[in-house]
Amino acid sequence: MTSLDAAFSAMADPTRRAILARLAKGEATVAELAEPFAMTQPAVSQHLKVLEDAGLVIHRVDGAKRPRRLAKPGLDSMDQWLGMLRKALERNYSRLDDVLAGMQTKRKGTKR
Repeated sequence: MTSLDAAFSAMADPTRRAILARLAKGEATVAELAEPFAMTQPAVSQHLKVLEDAGLVIHRVDGAKRPRRLAKPGLDSMDQWLGMLRKALERNYSRLDDVLAGMQTKRKGTKR
C-alpha cells in the first residue's frame, strides 16, 4: 500500500499529472518536459524525482541525456487498485438496477 500512497500523492500535483500525460506520448528529456511550464529545469527535475520515487517514471542514460518514460509496473499497480474499486462500483450499480427494476414491477402492478 505504501507504493500506492506514494503514487497517488505524486499525482496530486497538477504539474506532475501534466508531466505524466506528456510522457504518455513518449519519452522526453527534462528540457523537453520543461518547455510548456513557466518553471526552471531544476524545478521540473524535482517533480520528476517525486514521480520516480513513486515508481511512475523511469529514466535511461543516453550519453549526457537522461530521457524519462512511464514506468509500467507503477502504473499497473494503480490500475489494479482502481480496477478493484471499479468492480465494486459495478456490483453496487447492478444491485441498484435490480432494486429499481423491482420497484418498477411493483408500480405497474398497482392501480391508481
